[in-house]
Amino acid sequence: MFTNKDINFEALKRKAYNGRWATLENGIIPLTAADPDFRMSPEIEQGIIEYIKDGYLSYGPFSGIPEFKKSVTKHFNTEKNGSFKPENILAVNSAAQGMFLIAKYVLGPGDEAIIFDPVDFLFKKTVEAAGGNIKLCAVDSRTGEIDFEMLTSLISSKTKLISICNPHNPVGRVYSKEVLVKISEIAETHDLWVMSDEIWSDIIYDKKQFNTYSSVSEAAKKKSFTIFGFSKSFGIAGLRIGAVLCNDQELLDDFTEKSQFNSTIEGVSTLSQIAASVAIEKAKPWFSNFLDHLQHNRDLAYSILSNSGILTPNLPEATFVIFPKIENGFSSEAFTQHVLKEGKVAVVPGSERWFGKGAEGHIRICFSTSTEILEEGLNRIIKSF
Repeated sequence: MFTNKDINFEALKRKAYNGRWATLENGIIPLTAADPDFRMSPEIEQGIIEYIKDGYLSYGPFSGIPEFKKSVTKHFNTEKNGSFKPENILAVNSAAQGMFLIAKYVLGPGDEAIIFDPVDFLFKKTVEAAGGNIKLCAVDSRTGEIDFEMLTSLISSKTKLISICNPHNPVGRVYSKEVLVKISEIAETHDLWVMSDEIWSDIIYDKKQFNTYSSVSEAAKKKSFTIFGFSKSFGIAGLRIGAVLCNDQELLDDFTEKSQFNSTIEGVSTLSQIAASVAIEKAKPWFSNFLDHLQHNRDLAYSILSNSGILTPNLPEATFVIFPKIENGFSSEAFTQHVLKEGKVAVVPGSERWFGKGAEGHIRICFSTSTEILEEGLNRIIKSF
């Protein structure tokens, strides 16, 4: 089901941008942006077709259509230990937009946000775009372990927000309930907001339990926002559909108003919301098979890299990226350029631009492709040295 035969390479070369097939020369294997090489499930495709059959694409409710809100609520409450109501959900144009809007809502000029280092570049970018300043809290680049002593020491009178990435990109750590409780206690003590990016929370291996941040304590429900999106689990990045979740209804209503969603300035395509709803309601069997495939690819990548002598891998608990350490003395950027030129494989460097200073000496490899392509790509990397 997830082999080379199931990949339409011609379509990818026309449509897969963001450092992938459509942006690279023929012959180069992209193991770059976290976007599956497989087409969306037939259920989602059919759901979109059915929705537009009557010929109407009218305005939807500003905060999201009822089907979308109910589906996201059910998804979080049944699979992530959430306690949300449909009215606690706001549809947004991607998880990235949700991150920016939260930073804009929480931070004033000169206010500080604490983010992990390393972590996906959007955390830094969205805070800076909103006019805030960044404080970096170190996490272990192999395990994702948080330096809580450092976290506490970074808090000042200017601190307003702690942003967490759970599961963690690029390390693949799933934070336990105990860790999340500790974060919530620190936030409560210092009266801080918490934003939890949970876009990767479907893609978890070995049946490990996931707890959405707001579920771990009463303190966690206060002054917190949760981010979710559909680009990773269901391969519909081009539809740009995400959600902001918040248990405090007055808080979410105020956020919705100040983010301009109570007008036609902002709002999300109804078609995108239908696709996301169908994904949750009807595409779970497809996703279950996809997750099995990803776990197989994770294990394969870990095995090949462990025996390479060039890269030392971590074992991700979640996500479909792996973040190995470079062992041959190359910088992240030099290693990436070398394997692109000599091995014809594109990967993401562990550079400050993409993940922060703490990522240096690593690369990120995406494995949401066929086993054949992954194996070929990893072997090319190894043989290029």
